[in-house]
Amino acid sequence: MQALLDAIAKMELPTDAQRIFHGRGGLHPGCEHWTLDVYPPVWVLTSFQAVSEEDLNRVGAALAERWHQLCPGQALNWVFQSRHGHEPDTRLMAGSVPEPHVVTEQGCRFRVHVLTGQNHGLFLDMSQGRQWVRAQAHPRMKVLNLFAYTCAFSVVALQAGAKQVVNVDMSQGAMTVGQQNHQLNGLAQGASFWVHDIFKTWGKISRTGPYELVIVDPPSYQKGSFIATKDYAKLMRRLPELLVPGGHVLLCLNAPELGISFLQDQMAAMASELDFVERLPNPAAFPDISPERALKVLVYRAPD
Repeated sequence: MQALLDAIAKMELPTDAQRIFHGRGGLHPGCEHWTLDVYPPVWVLTSFQAVSEEDLNRVGAALAERWHQLCPGQALNWVFQSRHGHEPDTRLMAGSVPEPHVVTEQGCRFRVHVLTGQNHGLFLDMSQGRQWVRAQAHPRMKVLNLFAYTCAFSVVALQAGAKQVVNVDMSQGAMTVGQQNHQLNGLAQGASFWVHDIFKTWGKISRTGPYELVIVDPPSYQKGSFIATKDYAKLMRRLPELLVPGGHVLLCLNAPELGISFLQDQMAAMASELDFVERLPNPAAFPDISPERALKVLVYRAPD
């Protein structure tokens, strides 16, 4: 675990939520099961296999030493989550977690929850996707945000000047946090929040369009909601009719077992009129030994 300890020893004082160590990318042999994130003022250490108390104590000591160097006299707050079982096991190891817990990213504020569940309210590996949306937004833009989760894309788009965002997700809890995120950023208008099954809502979605941008960021496998190998093609088939001429699609997939060709081949079959533009780079904090296994975020464009 030396690579993790080295990363802790070298880290700077964080302000935005971000990843500090990404063992999952396979570039640090022996540390593939470790990740370390910071949701200021809380550090979140995650292991994807069983680890000893001795190892946890070593990480805790390294965090305490570096935190003392960065912020002398301030309490260290850190959480450990074990992800090797069927359900994540989360423990508060030191300090406390604020409630509400609000973090920032590139000027936006988001509510997170690091003590419950395996998803903390903001996917840190999607920061480049949010940055791309920020750069694309303009005052006439209408955006469809499918599988909106806590609506981070919507917050960014509206803050950057988009006219309207329609957020669709099955989870009432996630959508409630999404509404809170808009309030945190002073966004009182422009967003709709639909707690719907996307596959049963196409008529309503279509009537609200067409859209300048459609964001598709589904879970790779969530029983009862979405299974990429079975359901992604159903989404792709609908995309051309949802877009204005020259409109864009942001297709996202975080499934290590499915390469980029999974998306590209199905798009060629289901929505051949849309042109592939680019694959967005992943954040530098998420290096991966295999681009095929890493997060895939692809941009497509409708013809003019």
